[in-house]
Amino acid sequence: MRLKDQLVLYFCRLGVAGLDPKAPGTWGTAMACLLAPYIFLPLNIWLRAGLLLALFFLGAMAATRAEKLLGRKDPGEVVIDELVGVWLVLLPFPDPSFFMVLAAFVAFRIFDIAKPWPVKASEKWLPDGYGVMIDDVVAGLWALLCVGALAWMGLS
Repeated sequence: MRLKDQLVLYFCRLGVAGLDPKAPGTWGTAMACLLAPYIFLPLNIWLRAGLLLALFFLGAMAATRAEKLLGRKDPGEVVIDELVGVWLVLLPFPDPSFFMVLAAFVAFRIFDIAKPWPVKASEKWLPDGYGVMIDDVVAGLWALLCVGALAWMGLS
């Protein structure tokens, strides 16, 4: 396998997080939550939004390539979509507490696993890797509503 393809898979898997055979999405989300205080949260909201947008498109292109390399649609080991989804939950909070990051993790995983409407439907809205990414964006929006409600109630 070419170095470029190995780098694409490394990016899509968030290193080794996506290689867990039983819960790659959970490990990918955990990795994203661990990385957030160092990479994402120090940025202002506009840079965060720009980074999320860039990661959405880079992740979609990389996920498209990963699908071809791995020979299957939406492979579980592709977890860059989990990073975008859970970072979307954290986007509006300038300095989230540990509890809020934990709430983002839990809420995002619930919506990503349960796939309520329109999360499941959104997988078919866009082709290839874009479909891989968009359902986690929609799950992230649901989770953001829940975490935002917790914050509004002062429970963060």
